[in-house]
Amino acid sequence: MRASGAGNGGTYRALGAAGATAAVAGGWAVGTLPAHDPWGLWVPHGTAVTAVGHALAYGGLTVLVVAWWLYGRTGAGVRESLVTLGWWAAPFVVAPPLYSADVYSYIAQGAMVLEGHDVYEVGPSVLDPAGQGGDAAASVGGHWTDTPAPYGPFFLVLARGVVEATGGTIVPAVLAMRLIALAALALIAWALPHLAREHGRSPAAALWLGALNPLLLMHVAGGLHNDGLMIGLMLVGVVLALRGRWISGSVLVGLAMMVKSPAAVALLFIAVLVGRAATGGPVRRVAKGLSGPGAVAGTVVVLMTLLSGTGFGWLATQGVAGRIHTALSVSSDLGLGIGELVRLLAGTDPDPVKTAVQNLGLAAGVALILLLAWRAAAGRLEAVHGLGLGLVALVALSPMVQPWYLLWGTAVLAATAAGGKLRDVLVVLSAALVYETQPSGSTPPYGFVLAALACVAGVLLLRRESAARPGGRVPAQRRPADDVVEPDTVTAQRKAVTPSGE
Repeated sequence: MRASGAGNGGTYRALGAAGATAAVAGGWAVGTLPAHDPWGLWVPHGTAVTAVGHALAYGGLTVLVVAWWLYGRTGAGVRESLVTLGWWAAPFVVAPPLYSADVYSYIAQGAMVLEGHDVYEVGPSVLDPAGQGGDAAASVGGHWTDTPAPYGPFFLVLARGVVEATGGTIVPAVLAMRLIALAALALIAWALPHLAREHGRSPAAALWLGALNPLLLMHVAGGLHNDGLMIGLMLVGVVLALRGRWISGSVLVGLAMMVKSPAAVALLFIAVLVGRAATGGPVRRVAKGLSGPGAVAGTVVVLMTLLSGTGFGWLATQGVAGRIHTALSVSSDLGLGIGELVRLLAGTDPDPVKTAVQNLGLAAGVALILLLAWRAAAGRLEAVHGLGLGLVALVALSPMVQPWYLLWGTAVLAATAAGGKLRDVLVVLSAALVYETQPSGSTPPYGFVLAALACVAGVLLLRRESAARPGGRVPAQRRPADDVVEPDTVTAQRKAVTPSGE
């Protein structure tokens, strides 16, 4: 099925909004509902309502994915795409948590900070069931009940503020966390067009893949994952660094690191930008690149940790997520398989083998990031494009992989990657991975079947479109006249990175 042009943009906008509304309506019955809601709004229903809820949730999700796919082929401009983003995000404002119980962990950890518990030593189970965070703690996923927080102090301060403002009551606390998620979405939507212009790409195409992406809408606007805030702060920081304001950019990346640590990868590539713009010999440029942004972000990290009062325990909890096996992690699956084989052959404990394979995978990811940074420093690769590739590599080789982790690199590559196989892969994976998790947050086997079917459908559609176009190429999105970036403008923008910073 092919879009007939920009005139269909309004039709697909309305279609996507209808899909999002249906998905949210279904979520009121089958979303990640709390264990106890004193307001009686987000509570389980009977079998018939639950069946209707599943139909609405999956049907609405599919309509949204189809509308997104078609909208990307209309050639809509930036203004139209931002309006569409507003239409598609609006239904999620009043939705219960979807696809994940992580928001309950956030609220419970905010209550723990407020009550003086060490969130980096104990889990939400220490909270009084009758206290401010009691309902949230009771709703936390089983893996996380006794798990210390892996998040940075900046995010925990925000979560504490939510609990202070709402008293920890489930519905208003979740809605307040959603305001943070929507603010993150706004940061992403602001940064993507600017980042795309810096690289001579279509800003509208960047918005389509990076912000209108159903995976982002479902897991940031719907699931309230703090990955959205990390991505938003990181992208804005990179935009500022590209424009020569690397001090402000490093501050924002430092804050992003204080949400989730993978944002530190962006700091390395900002260092590459600063080093390449510095004067002097290679040693001086490397020293300038590494020391400047590192000192700024390091200062932010230390000050944020001290001011939050949570302590430096976050340094020791960055690996806690790796203890949970996720089927999307290649290194964990491979390690588990090899470990079980060793157990059968030698009768030894398979866990050390699995851990060793996971560590090797993570080391390979770090090595790839360093290689990309080296190539960027040598001028063989755009630094920001290298950042996107590095984040994708880190996710692919991490010991724990969740569907929304793909957004780390996709948000960057949406603005730097030209149309081609890489972009096609990101599009297909984004459309497929939304099916991997149930609205209730569980991961049933049929979720992987649905994701596989979506991958097959996406590949077939891309091949059909490619065969139907002259030259066999499928543009990522038609670029409207107002989105064209002249080469001279791009060159001038890239020269804006100065060694003196701000």
